[in-house]
Amino acid sequence: MVDALLSVTGLTVAYGGVRAVDGVDFALSPGEAVALIGANGAGKSSLLKALMGLSVHVRGDIAFSEAGLAGLSPQRRARMGVGYVPEGRRVFAGMTAEENLLVASREDSAARIARTQEMYVLFPQLGERRDAPAWQLSGGEQQMLAIARALMTRPRLLLVDEPTLGLAPAMARIVIGALRGVAADGAAVLLAEQNAHTALAAGDRALLMRLGRIVADGPAGEIESDPRLAKVLMGG
Repeated sequence: MVDALLSVTGLTVAYGGVRAVDGVDFALSPGEAVALIGANGAGKSSLLKALMGLSVHVRGDIAFSEAGLAGLSPQRRARMGVGYVPEGRRVFAGMTAEENLLVASREDSAARIARTQEMYVLFPQLGERRDAPAWQLSGGEQQMLAIARALMTRPRLLLVDEPTLGLAPAMARIVIGALRGVAADGAAVLLAEQNAHTALAAGDRALLMRLGRIVADGPAGEIESDPRLAKVLMGG
């Protein structure tokens, strides 16, 4: 792919001899939103964790902005511009929403505060709840907070695992719209989703994943009509 920000070649992740990710190849460009679709257990989360440096038994090549990521810690990858939103949100429950954002940035105080204001523009509802402890936020608000926290470091690549899981449809649309906005601003976004309708609405392009392998890669509209989609979602 021309001007690829992320290039993945032969990526394999194994747990106890079982391959959760099996020889995966793909690439992402700046400004591209790509949906990673597959049934539970297809390997989506394992793939994202490998890209972030959270998996141990990994083989293959991962190049980010033409720099190899092999052996680099998650912290180093984050400093290079990789952001990660794990499944389950994992916000700091005892901190306020704003404190969750401020603690994620390494910039000076003025820059951190300015960045939080940008996050409140992206998620106005979060701005209204900035002083609330994170544990008091709704599930949708916590998901907004998790995404905003990852964006505090201005990542060029954002990895998002099941961003709409457990959310009401209206809140899911807000979250997906925000992620599309992140891509429109120039970052690459890779989001893993079981909900095919939601995922295809989120991405310009989609990757179908089954049993650790990518079985289709194409424009979201083409993937939506691909007969393999139903089979992938059934885990068959």
